[in-house]
Amino acid sequence: MTVEDLLDQIDEMLDSAWSLPLSGGKCVVDAELLRNIVNDIRAHLPSEVRQARAIVADRGDIVETAKREAESIIRNAEERARRLVAQEEIVKQAQQKANEILTQTQTKSREIRKGASDFSNDLLRRTEEVLAQRLAEVRQARQILRNPPRNDLTLDEE
Repeated sequence: MTVEDLLDQIDEMLDSAWSLPLSGGKCVVDAELLRNIVNDIRAHLPSEVRQARAIVADRGDIVETAKREAESIIRNAEERARRLVAQEEIVKQAQQKANEILTQTQTKSREIRKGASDFSNDLLRRTEEVLAQRLAEVRQARQILRNPPRNDLTLDEE
């Protein structure tokens, strides 16, 4: 028997009940029969109704649990956003530091190249001066060899 059938039985019981005079519509019904029908209705209630009752009873817990989960999700999202912002700031600082290091390295490289160029130029200039002096000495020695100096002394006179 379905819940609908049991409710129809109660309706028929009320229709066939004795009305009490001057009672304002009250009637006499068989209490035991009515109690059995109500128990049958309870036994035949769909499980969804019982589940709905349990959900209504637990609704406060469900709402509170949902709020806690939502707050946790929000906290996690905010923390992740803070970490991402911090990482972005770290990346910006690292890029700025890298640019500074690159600029310093380029400046130092130019200074080293200029120093090496100046040193090489100075070394070559001194080498050129020494070579020019030695060349002059070689030319002078050749000149002496071509035109030996005259000595009035001869070997026989000694």
